[in-house]
Amino acid sequence: MKVCQICGKGRKKAIKRKKLRGQYNPVKAYFQKPNIQILNLGNKKIEVCKDCRKLILKGKITV
Repeated sequence: MKVCQICGKGRKKAIKRKKLRGQYNPVKAYFQKPNIQILNLGNKKIEVCKDCRKLILKGKITV
């Protein structure tokens, strides 16, 4: 399981809902995964989510 090394964002469990005749029926749960990308900073590689990647490239977060 991949996790952002800056903010710790990982996968979350979510449930889809199917509405039929005014009632919601149970449907299988699934996992929502964050957009994890590999960022090269000098000679080291870190796995960060897209939100943290944007802040690092703008210079608002130092690693």
